[in-house]
Amino acid sequence: MPDLATLLPLVAALVVIGGFAGVIGGLLGVGGGIVLVPAFFYAFQSLGYGGAQLMQICVATSLATIVITSLRSLSAHNKKGAVEWSVLKTWGPWLVIASALGVFVAAKVSSLALQAVFGAMAGLAGLWMAFGRDSARLADQMPDEPVRGLLASGVGFFSAMMGIGGGTFGVPLMTLFAMPIHRAVATASGFGVLIAVPAVLGFLLLPVAEAPPYSIGAVNLPAFLVVIGTTLLTTPWGVKLAHSMNPKPLKRAFALFLTLVALNMLRKVFF
Repeated sequence: MPDLATLLPLVAALVVIGGFAGVIGGLLGVGGGIVLVPAFFYAFQSLGYGGAQLMQICVATSLATIVITSLRSLSAHNKKGAVEWSVLKTWGPWLVIASALGVFVAAKVSSLALQAVFGAMAGLAGLWMAFGRDSARLADQMPDEPVRGLLASGVGFFSAMMGIGGGTFGVPLMTLFAMPIHRAVATASGFGVLIAVPAVLGFLLLPVAEAPPYSIGAVNLPAFLVVIGTTLLTTPWGVKLAHSMNPKPLKRAFALFLTLVALNMLRKVFF
């Protein structure tokens, strides 16, 4: 059993990580996973937990938190009648299958490969947050098959591999097909549930060498419990901030932060 000198710095780091993820999520409407995965990576690494599957641990633990936060978010949005259940029903099977495939691939590739995927996709997300136009449109309605299946599969596959919910890719994608932003955010919370549940079940069965203490498969239980507690506490603070100030400058600042995190991930991969 690890001693307190080992566990206390980890717990302290996780409290800060969860608090920051909650505020950013509530303030900017982005999923906590886009913050949690790199934060877990640097926290575990700085505390001496590494190994060839470090990114798998970060991705899996992030997805475990998303199960809880997405369910809570989906319930709250549904009470306001903002969830497009027809989209969840038609996109759902593709999201679940692609998420399971994403876990299978993530279990087979190296931690460096997952870093490369996260860095590349997070960089694209950061650029879209900084420069994407809210008025941009690809069509005036949500797509039918086969485009729907291809898009949903892409969202599910890359979200599972990155350890994020469906909001980072799903919200801008749905707005490109003329869905109002508040309904896109509400519906994307359902994407998070459909992506995270099968992904976490798969990661719980993944054997991981050199995992941090108290891990089941690739899911680290202390990280999950501490982050869930602090995230649920601080998310309402972010929501209040969003309603009391202009979030656009902060959104651009976070886009810059996210892009720098992505570039640092890629730097670690290639240099």
